[in-house]
Amino acid sequence: MRKERLIVPTLAVLAVLWMAAQLLSSVLFERSLRQGLEDLEARGEWRVSRSESRQGWLSSQGRLILSPLLGRPWRLELMYSARHGILSTDVEGTLLPRLDTVLQQAVGEVTAPSVPRWQGRYHTLSGHSELRLSLAPFVIQQNGRELAVRGGRLRLEGVFGDWRLRALLDQLTLTDGMAQLSLGPTVLESRYTYTDGAYHFTQRDHLHIETLHLHYPSYDMQLSPLDLHSYMVLDERELRIKGELVVGDVMVPSEAPETPLLNGRIEMELSRLNADAVRQVISRLRQEAALGDASLPMAEGLLGRLEPDLLKMLSDSPRLDVTTVAIDSPLLGIRVDADGALFFDARQLDELSVVNLRAEKEQAKWLERIDGDFTWYEAPTVAALWLGLPLGTRELQFDVVRGVWRINGRPMPKF
Repeated sequence: MRKERLIVPTLAVLAVLWMAAQLLSSVLFERSLRQGLEDLEARGEWRVSRSESRQGWLSSQGRLILSPLLGRPWRLELMYSARHGILSTDVEGTLLPRLDTVLQQAVGEVTAPSVPRWQGRYHTLSGHSELRLSLAPFVIQQNGRELAVRGGRLRLEGVFGDWRLRALLDQLTLTDGMAQLSLGPTVLESRYTYTDGAYHFTQRDHLHIETLHLHYPSYDMQLSPLDLHSYMVLDERELRIKGELVVGDVMVPSEAPETPLLNGRIEMELSRLNADAVRQVISRLRQEAALGDASLPMAEGLLGRLEPDLLKMLSDSPRLDVTTVAIDSPLLGIRVDADGALFFDARQLDELSVVNLRAEKEQAKWLERIDGDFTWYEAPTVAALWLGLPLGTRELQFDVVRGVWRINGRPMPKF
């Protein structure tokens, strides 16, 4: 009899615990979603808005709109429906790209068998989230030109402060009359780690293109593979961007079916971009976006308002280090093994203008602030001949003084 009396209170306690767990799962999911959107906006590249949102104990629904912060040529509308569980929340929805009127007229007709759907899961206890997207084949046509994407897949996962992305594009083909460019499969792997508000962040990216084929009626060119590595760091002092391009064998079958035209790699790093100025530019962009109309491009005169901060980014005299240039051309019998660096003179930055940079006179003022040098080791005889140097010259020293190039102490010949 005593045991029977305990059944009802026990069931009531279990029911309360279940409802509390459901409510906690819903609240934590909503907080994680809000934090994720704030993290996305913190980079200063995207505008994010929620036009619809309905939160419940068992389920939640909403609509998110993502668009580039600079300009509104397109936007992504994400519809989501979340089912909350005690330990996790399952999410699914659709992804619909929208073009503005001008771009829609320029691009033309877009055909696809279905609206892309995505699925995801949020783990309540760990805060770990994952999202998967399958892209069905689609075609974009415009005035005889055609862009065909065979399909693709995307996976995004991580927690606050650490996100990983892997995207796979099966094949992309661009056709323009008799010319055709096709590439793929293509894989993008990215990892983004950051502190609150993206005050400090690190991003690593690796883009791998297995094959690239360019076809013209008169000739074909093939490249396999192509890899692009990038590493970006914003710390207390500076923004550094390091990149490496690795080019596989470039073949021209009509000229040399068995011998590559070239292959090799280039590695460089841009550094000394003032960190506080970078953060100020990002903050200013977000302020401009908040004040503007979400359906319109950024207000006119933005570049002029950003100019002081853009110039301040150069206040630590940025430098570009080209640590490796290793290019080999078996077909031509030429090898390039070089390195060097360029430096920017940051004195009296108020004499420069970003707004007027299109003018030739302003461009000349910027070029005058560039100095540096490059060395081509073991240069072939034909290179010395091209540059008007003695045929026995084996090392070429390129110097840049106030934007003017010299080669082994001599003025650079005009070609």
